[in-house]
Amino acid sequence: MKKNSDVKVLFMGTPEFCVPILESLIASYDVVGVVTQPDKEIGRHKELKASPVKECAVKNGILVLQPEKIRKDYQEVLNRKPDIIITCAYGQIIPKEILDYPKYGCINVHASLLPKYRGGAPMQRAIMNGEKETGITIMYMDEHMDTGNIIKMEKVPILDSDNLEKVHDKLSSLGKKLLMETLPSILDGTNESIAQDDSKATFAPVISREDEKIDFNKKAKEIYDHIRALSPFPGAYATLDGKIVKIYNAYVKEEFYTEKENGEIGKIYKDGLGVSCKDYEIVITDVKFEGKKRCFMKDYFNGNDGNKFLGKIFNKD
Repeated sequence: MKKNSDVKVLFMGTPEFCVPILESLIASYDVVGVVTQPDKEIGRHKELKASPVKECAVKNGILVLQPEKIRKDYQEVLNRKPDIIITCAYGQIIPKEILDYPKYGCINVHASLLPKYRGGAPMQRAIMNGEKETGITIMYMDEHMDTGNIIKMEKVPILDSDNLEKVHDKLSSLGKKLLMETLPSILDGTNESIAQDDSKATFAPVISREDEKIDFNKKAKEIYDHIRALSPFPGAYATLDGKIVKIYNAYVKEEFYTEKENGEIGKIYKDGLGVSCKDYEIVITDVKFEGKKRCFMKDYFNGNDGNKFLGKIFNKD
C-alpha cells in the first residue's frame, strides 16, 4: 500500500491490543506523534516499564508524549497539528480542546458492540456475562465515555472455549482491519455515522481487585465465565487455607452435591479439583498456588497427593 503522507495522524493508546493498529497506521499514513500513558513501576524493584504502544513508537522513530493528565497537559498534542486523531484503549478522558482540533475529527476503536459495554474493560465484562458475541466499533469521539456516533461495526463470536487472551487477539486483529477499511471514507467525507441508542447502553468498568475474586455461591457456568474472562491476566482468584490461589482454567461438570458446602472440594479428578457450586460442580484444572509456579493440576498430582484437598473450602478463611 502506498503511504499517504498528506494526512497527519496522531495516535493515542496504551496496551498491546493497540500495537497492530499503530503499526498499520505507521505503514500507511504520516504518524506525527503517539500519546500513551506514563511509564509504570513494576515488580519488587519498581523498575519503570514503558507501554507496548510507546515501545512500538520508539522502534519506529515516532515522537512519544506521556502526559500525566491529558485534560490539563494537551498543548503538545495540538502542536503536532494532526489532521485526525485515532484513539484505542488510551486510558484517559480526552478534553474538548483536543476533540475539536483535527479537521477530520477524533476516531476511537472500541472493543465492543456499542452502545453495549462502554468503558475500560469491555472484553472482560462481555466474557464474564456469558455473551455469545462481541466486536469492534469505529466511532467518533465526544466529551463522554464511548458515546459518540458509530461509523462502522463488525461482530465476532465468543466461543465457550474462548478466554480473554483469545478474544483479545481476535478483536485486536479485527480492530486493525476495520479501521484501515474505514479510514479512507472518513478522510474523503463519504462515510456515514449514526447516533447511539443510549437506552440500550451497558457499562464495562475497569476490573478491580474485588472483581477478580471468585464467588462459589454462584452457578458453575457463571464461575467458569468469570475465570476465562480474566485468563491469563490478571487471573481470577480464591483463597484456600488463607493463601491466594489463582485459577486460569476450569470446566463445568453437571453433578450436584447436595451434601457439600459451596466452595468445598468434594472430588479429585485426574485433571483437577471438583468444587461444589450453587448448581453443579466446577473442576479447576489450571492454577497458581501462592508462592508457587503456575501449573496444570494433572501435573501437580504427579508429585503430590491430591486427596489432601478433600473437604477443604475455598474462601473460608
